[in-house]
Amino acid sequence: MTYIVTDNCIKCKYMDCVEVCPVDCFYEGENMLVIHPDECIDCGVCEPECPAEAIVPDTEPGLESWLELNTKFAEVWPNITEKRDAPSDAEKFDGEKGKLEKYFSEAPGEGD
Repeated sequence: MTYIVTDNCIKCKYMDCVEVCPVDCFYEGENMLVIHPDECIDCGVCEPECPAEAIVPDTEPGLESWLELNTKFAEVWPNITEKRDAPSDAEKFDGEKGKLEKYFSEAPGEGD
């Protein structure tokens, strides 16, 4: 089992999770974060820290595509280990459905 980041992180990109990760397995895209599943030690400390509830265990049904997305982009986006401010309009997008199709960007973020 590993934890993965899902749809609700897109355009919210709260970074509370990054701050608590003991193995620094978060990677930053332009408008979301992902977890590298091969680096995640399944400790679960990140899950309750996410205000958007976008982090879930990959054992939940129907998350295969999210596991693939996390794996793919953790290989190309920069590592992020320090919390920064969320986008100023994050609350506006928190909870919106269908964000992958509407807003997802493959562009990398800044990283550390």
